[in-house]
Amino acid sequence: MFEIRTDLAVEEKESFPGKGTEVTGVSLREWRKAFSKIKLTEVAILDEHGAKAMGKPKGTYITMEAKALAKGDEDYHREVSGELAVQLKRMVKELKRQGEVPDRENIHVLAVGLGNPSVTPDALGPKVLGNLKVNRNITEEKTVVLSGIVPGVMAQTGMETAEILKGILHETKPDLVVAVDALAARSIRRLGTTLQLTNTGIHPGSGVGNHRHSLTKESLGIPVLAIGVPTVVGAAAIVHDTISTLIQTLASHAQTEKTGEFLEQLSPEEQYQLICELLEPEFGALYVTPPDIDQTVKRLSYTISEGIHMAFYPKWE
Repeated sequence: MFEIRTDLAVEEKESFPGKGTEVTGVSLREWRKAFSKIKLTEVAILDEHGAKAMGKPKGTYITMEAKALAKGDEDYHREVSGELAVQLKRMVKELKRQGEVPDRENIHVLAVGLGNPSVTPDALGPKVLGNLKVNRNITEEKTVVLSGIVPGVMAQTGMETAEILKGILHETKPDLVVAVDALAARSIRRLGTTLQLTNTGIHPGSGVGNHRHSLTKESLGIPVLAIGVPTVVGAAAIVHDTISTLIQTLASHAQTEKTGEFLEQLSPEEQYQLICELLEPEFGALYVTPPDIDQTVKRLSYTISEGIHMAFYPKWE
């Protein structure tokens, strides 16, 4: 299967024939709560066969699709924050049940804002951390302890994020990491309107082909929950999304009919490869972000930080 880079498990699921429910080792559940505009999808990768088919680690991926996130409706954003809090608490409860996180109220959570604060599409993590009310230095004994760090990017620090975090973990000994990062999507309609929560950790830069050291339980020694929103999409993916329309248009005109027929005979893999061969020598691995990304990232940073507050501070709701 050809690869159009994406960080979203729901998009990997959609790349399979049918509804994507026939993939061995992968379970799918979709639902929408009464009177809610938020669509939720849970993709659970159950074993190594499913992980290989999906190209993602074994674990649970919850996607919240909320088209109105693109607007500045505070009530709607608060609804999304509340749903994020529900799903965060659900994942933490499961980690406690499995004995991976201590079964007590005052767990220590380290929030990590991944990305480059100087590059707006990559600044979601740092902006979320800027909104968080950390309390490790002032906390009461029965309250969740929340600390936070923005480790920057390797070009700024000369260090891998995983290296920085291992030092922090050694000194502060948190029970759980919650990492926030900007993601890459396969479809432009998901930019700024889709939120993914997973218990598999995070792989910085993987969606744009920049593979850095993973932040997972295996690499850090404690569970890692990851929250992300796609802010960029590959130019080749945009072109690929419109290829069927292009084929129909070419085939409908006598002068370009043979070109349309040629493209139609290509498999999806061959079509995507052709697009990459045409675009990348001219433009490189080009990624596209919406023109209003500044406001989008600012709004989403508050939405996610509020969700984290609601999940871990009982009096916040």
